[in-house]
Amino acid sequence: MDILYVVVLIVNIVSALGVIGLVLMQHGKGADMGAAFGSGASGSLFGATGSANFLSRSTAVLATVFFVTALLLANFQSLQSKNAGSVMQSNVESAPGVTGAASVPTEGKTADPEGASKAKNVPR
Repeated sequence: MDILYVVVLIVNIVSALGVIGLVLMQHGKGADMGAAFGSGASGSLFGATGSANFLSRSTAVLATVFFVTALLLANFQSLQSKNAGSVMQSNVESAPGVTGAASVPTEGKTADPEGASKAKNVPR
């Protein structure tokens, strides 16, 4: 499971960088006006509108791969064991002699086990 997690993470990072690169390579809406007046863009590798279609489709594919891998990574994290807990829980559990949320010294007084049930004003 760890190897699959690392592979999906690498694919996620590569697809994110690819989306960034493809978005930066695309022309804005006003950049196509130069091809209409003969600036030579029609003689490019993909033709006048071929590069726009190719780049936009490649961006869409890489964005889909990015979102799918992000969902897979979230799923992998949710399937991990829940026994880790928080940092504070591990400190309280590892402290010797601590059995509750807080340990208060009683200074010679005995603990009243029924003291909590005697309080009538406590909302439940």
